[in-house]
Amino acid sequence: MQIRDLPYPDPGVPDVRSGPRFLYWLGRNQLGGQLKSLSWGLLHQCGVAGLPLGVGLAVQAVVDRSGRSLALAAGLIALLGAAVALGDTMLHRTAVTNWITAAARVQQLLARKTAELGSALTRRVAAGEVVAVSTGDVEKIGWFVEALSRFAAAALTLVVVCVGLLVYQPALGVVVAIGVPVLALAVLPLLPKATRRADAQRELAGKATELASDTVAGLRVLRGIGGEDLFLGRYRDASQQVRRAAVRSARMWALISAVQVLLPGLLLITVVVYGAQLTLDGRVAVGELVTVYSAVTLLLYPLRHFEEIAMAYSFSRPSAQRAARVLSLERTAPAPGDEAPARTPARVPGEPPSGDLYDPATGLLAPAGLFTAVVCGDPDLAGRLAERLGGHATSDTATPDAADATDAEADAPGGTPPSALLGGVALDDLPLITARGVVLVQDKDPVLLSGTLAELLDVPASGHVSAADALDAAQCEDVLAALAQTSADRADGPMRTRITERGRSLSGGQRQRLALARSLVTDPEVLVLDEPTSAVDSHTEARVAAGVKRLRSGRTTVVFASSPLVLDQADRVVLVHEGEVAAAGTHRELLHTDPRYRAVVTRETDAEDAAKAAIPGAMEHGVREEIEESA
Repeated sequence: MQIRDLPYPDPGVPDVRSGPRFLYWLGRNQLGGQLKSLSWGLLHQCGVAGLPLGVGLAVQAVVDRSGRSLALAAGLIALLGAAVALGDTMLHRTAVTNWITAAARVQQLLARKTAELGSALTRRVAAGEVVAVSTGDVEKIGWFVEALSRFAAAALTLVVVCVGLLVYQPALGVVVAIGVPVLALAVLPLLPKATRRADAQRELAGKATELASDTVAGLRVLRGIGGEDLFLGRYRDASQQVRRAAVRSARMWALISAVQVLLPGLLLITVVVYGAQLTLDGRVAVGELVTVYSAVTLLLYPLRHFEEIAMAYSFSRPSAQRAARVLSLERTAPAPGDEAPARTPARVPGEPPSGDLYDPATGLLAPAGLFTAVVCGDPDLAGRLAERLGGHATSDTATPDAADATDAEADAPGGTPPSALLGGVALDDLPLITARGVVLVQDKDPVLLSGTLAELLDVPASGHVSAADALDAAQCEDVLAALAQTSADRADGPMRTRITERGRSLSGGQRQRLALARSLVTDPEVLVLDEPTSAVDSHTEARVAAGVKRLRSGRTTVVFASSPLVLDQADRVVLVHEGEVAAAGTHRELLHTDPRYRAVVTRETDAEDAAKAAIPGAMEHGVREEIEESA
């Protein structure tokens, strides 16, 4: 794989059982690139290691006053210099290619997993961790993949040089052959402590990133309550903790670097002293001593790759572990200690399924073509139910609200609630792209990406609903007017006006209505809306509900709401109480017949309801007492 061929047609199925296994899987999938890099690395390293031989031959030729030998030595040095230049250039090129292609593979895997899980991802993994994995961790993983081939070339070069010195000059070669392994392994006892300090630094950096992300996301709220200084102080403290941890980690790596300098220096001194003694005794020629001395000096270069690979693995292992944890998430998560249940693909026709939407866990039925409203007393249950209706994973093990799980969910095989059915077909059994195409879920906190309004509404759609109709149904007139005022092009101002990240330049109600318009433009077979009007005023809420009902006529629409203005527009209202369907009917019917429904919709408690029922009797009793006293 070359950089120009990216992205991968298929990044593959990673081994996510552990961080080291994930790194091994990456390296195995780049075996061709690693072998290329290893070959060029051997050419480069062996060229460097061979230079002392040429220098030694040249020195000996001068001592012997042999012009022919000097010319041969010069030719050898020139040839080795060309090999060093070519090998270094191609090694850098292939190693960087391995880095970039490995990072691209990991990013593609993360993007695919994000698309698969949707909004469920941030409920399972903190947003700051997702950001850290997709940025810094990807870079560190790529660094290890790149350094691996250079380390292998350096290790093979050390073996070749040691064997060559044993053959060339056994007396000095023995000293080098014994000393080099000691140098290579001397830092191993220091690596565990350095790794722990590096892990502590990364953990603190991840927490600081999460804090910064949360602070930026809630900046408007913080300014409103005057909490900027408070959170700035918290982030300052977190940054100082990261700094102190980084200094502690750097000290350890500095010690490792010092050892890598000190021990080769001692070996070099030993070779010089011992070699000088052998030269005085006439056992070693001057040229041979220069050759061995130069070889030991240049051995410091490949030895540095041992330190690099140790650092690269130390930094990449926890990064790979975090990436593997994110990539191991599934649409339907098993219970702790259980394996994910095997699924048999549903036998569905080529066309996407259609029909009634049914949730076996609660008994909720949304008839095809009708506007169904769902009332839940528990907002968390409503959110989980909305996600399950869209075929998203909502296992209790994957959410922080596991203690609030319903009995129906707890009884599901493997701890996972059964999949919702559309026309009798389980959504979990459909290909992901098909499930997302037929059922669209808009959660209670939709995200608006930065860009123009036209780009915001340019989404995959059926083509039956225009942007103008969707904006009208979502009652976005005031939003369009506000965008037109800030646009330089008044002719087509609103559609060309740029919306900032997450729509922070708009109010909460405006963001909510634009997100609703985007969902309406998509025009899916089934549209599931979780509290789509919670941030708008009552007057606008009533018009939005009427607009959605009008535009979605003949299409299946499920709205989770508790506002009477929305419920009154629904063809059918379903009350979900304690994880099960407790009642169904129209809004007015349930309001008069079901006390539980009335308590949720009108926010009345049982005591208040009883008090109101007792008011007529109390008034009658008081009037009777006044009449008797006057008589």
